[in-house]
Amino acid sequence: MREIPPQQIRAVYDEHIIRVYQAYGHDIADAALAAGTFVSPPFKLDRMTWIKPSFLWMMYRAGWGFKDAGQSRILAIDISRTGFEWALAHSCSSHADPEMSAAEWAALKDRSPVRIQWDPERDIRLQPLPYRAIQIGLSKEAVSLYITDWISNISDVTGLAHTIHKLVDEGDVAGAQSLLPIERPLQPR
Repeated sequence: MREIPPQQIRAVYDEHIIRVYQAYGHDIADAALAAGTFVSPPFKLDRMTWIKPSFLWMMYRAGWGFKDAGQSRILAIDISRTGFEWALAHSCSSHADPEMSAAEWAALKDRSPVRIQWDPERDIRLQPLPYRAIQIGLSKEAVSLYITDWISNISDVTGLAHTIHKLVDEGDVAGAQSLLPIERPLQPR
């Protein structure tokens, strides 16, 4: 088995789309599912919105949809590869390079509508792994592009999350693992 690099984008994808996950409360989730995209209101266009290609990192962040009411619904969002690549190309790290001055960091953040953050990937029990999963924060024009151009499908995977969580709690790790989305290292097109 090949060693996983410390930072690697792994996702469900094909030539045209990549799947990302977000967790919301009922009002935002219901409106998004009905419209096929996020609707403002209740979705807030002026806030940074974080998308995550890793299902298990999303489960960690949202506690399988049980963490709080604002993250009780897990949505799988299929977005265009072109949009995803645009986001990466217009991003900066969520943390300043130690070599940068405060002014340089402020200027970089101001001209970058996307933030990238790498956090420890999670296993089926939501324990940290030695490699990282990407989170992508969209703001400014990136949020507008996300909801108007990039999204091709939104589905509610809360039931899947709850089923996997229940199997893990019951000790059926193999059964839980068999239900996980198959995420592969993202290959450039």
